[in-house]
Amino acid sequence: MGDSEPHPEDRPVLFLDSGVGGLPYLSAAAAEFPNERFIYLADRLNFPYGERTPEEVRRAILAAAGEAVAAFRPKVSVVACNTASVVALDALREQYVLPFVGVVPAVKPAAEQSRSGRIGVLATARTVEDRYLLGLIERFAADCYVLSVAGGDIVTFVERRFFVSHADERRAVVQEAARRFCEARIDTVVLGCTHFLHVEHELADALGPDIRVIDSRAGVTRRLGAVLHEYGLARTPAQVDKRSERARASMYVTCASGDSLEADSLEAESEDYHRFAKQFGLTFSGGLRVEAR
Repeated sequence: MGDSEPHPEDRPVLFLDSGVGGLPYLSAAAAEFPNERFIYLADRLNFPYGERTPEEVRRAILAAAGEAVAAFRPKVSVVACNTASVVALDALREQYVLPFVGVVPAVKPAAEQSRSGRIGVLATARTVEDRYLLGLIERFAADCYVLSVAGGDIVTFVERRFFVSHADERRAVVQEAARRFCEARIDTVVLGCTHFLHVEHELADALGPDIRVIDSRAGVTRRLGAVLHEYGLARTPAQVDKRSERARASMYVTCASGDSLEADSLEAESEDYHRFAKQFGLTFSGGLRVEAR
């Protein structure tokens, strides 16, 4: 990075997650805001957030955010992880002077769209157990029956085996959650973890045509747009053309001091991150060193 301070609107939009779950959210934002630059940071060093204590999640996301803010000087950050948003969004806003947009389970639209008043929430164990989710249910779905199911095995599968798995494996990993929702006669299922979007088609097939599957991508994208305009940070086509630049998106993963993660020489563990980056139109740029937590 150069020593000169970039114009505020030229700074990138930062996406943070414990792994690759938030990539569909970045993809939605990039499609809506083609003039923006994006940085995606997967905190592989502390994956999975959903199986950690609230304090561990807060420490991990604060550390990752701190290194990313110092390295990339983003103008706004999207915490593209339900668990981190539920547990640590307030702490992030207190510690760093930039706007943060969180991702929370779409309980309100689920309650509004449900035909029978029976909705399901598929999330991590941490989100299922957190008071925040209960608060959303009490506020927006008090008149509904809500079945919350922890799907940590799906999160790990997506992060570790997505590209080496067969179609039968992808279908199998969502079967137990689908069975529980079907037996409970749920008609609307909320994807309360961004990782689940990578297997949303398999889950929809397992649930059947009568059960609607929803997520928070549209709401988060709208909120990001509102923040960019509210703070005067949106990048216009004229600004992009003036600098002869194209909108770009880069993906990094966290690594501990001493690790070596170069884009042109990836260790076996990181090959899937390179594939995920390519799938979503990002350039894989290697590792960002973060103190292990």
